Amino acid sequence: MASGFFAVLDDVATLLDDVATMGKVATKKTSGILGDDLAVNAEKASGFVSQRELPVLWAITKGSLLNKLIILPIAFLLSAFAPWAVIAILVLGGLYLAYEGAEKIYEFFVPHPSPHIPSDLEIPQKSDILEMEKRKIKSAILTDFILSIEIVIIALGTVLNKPLITQILVVSFVALLATIGVYGLVALIVRMDEFGAHLIQLNGEDNSITDRIGRFFVNALPWVIKSLSVIGTIALLLVSGGIFVHNLPFLHHLFPSVPGLLVEFAVGLLAGSVVLLLVKTGKKLFVSQ
Repeated sequence: MASGFFAVLDDVATLLDDVATMGKVATKKTSGILGDDLAVNAEKASGFVSQRELPVLWAITKGSLLNKLIILPIAFLLSAFAPWAVIAILVLGGLYLAYEGAEKIYEFFVPHPSPHIPSDLEIPQKSDILEMEKRKIKSAILTDFILSIEIVIIALGTVLNKPLITQILVVSFVALLATIGVYGLVALIVRMDEFGAHLIQLNGEDNSITDRIGRFFVNALPWVIKSLSVIGTIALLLVSGGIFVHNLPFLHHLFPSVPGLLVEFAVGLLAGSVVLLLVKTGKKLFVSQ
């Protein structure tokens, strides 16, 4: 009886060790998309009045958790009954991520119409503000859904050859980490300027150490958002290129003497440029009809 109990404990310890090891691998594989998720949601959760930033972020977080609850069971069913579909979804998702990365680069270099910005004389109504808030929340949750699919599928791809219980524990851990970690960091980022303002108002002295630190946080927020956007774009192309290189055999040993990161970035940028060209051509043809 005792030997059976210790055998069960040994099996549990082995399972947890396997989950911890594969969890590190899966987290590393999804880190690029997590970076993009962080950049995108930090941008979407900013721009509100101070009192509304955290409620908006909480609404997006709840939507993200719901996304994971929808995606995870479907992913495990695919893994059990149609593992080939996991690779297909990975490649399709890689095309979408590559397209997003290429589109961001295109919009940076090519002028495009700017959205209408209300003048100081245009005082927005409360109903308009709430409607804009709802639109931004829906947009953030939709973006999160697409990125969550990629996070779950990439994490699942690292444990496809493992038992189902290991797959469930590892992928669920990565999915939960994606939501808590990303939105926790987003909350810290969007409140950075508030924290700085509190430090500035902490005492009546001018140019004290708290004033200097506070001004640093206030002035750093726009740069942090911009930096995350750049990092997120690079991450999109690297992640998508990595998906293609590791899942399409003819690309696996394409340039053996070139560093892997450069190959993945180039493949992601090329694939994204092709998809971007097709999308823009399709839009022009649709509009002209």
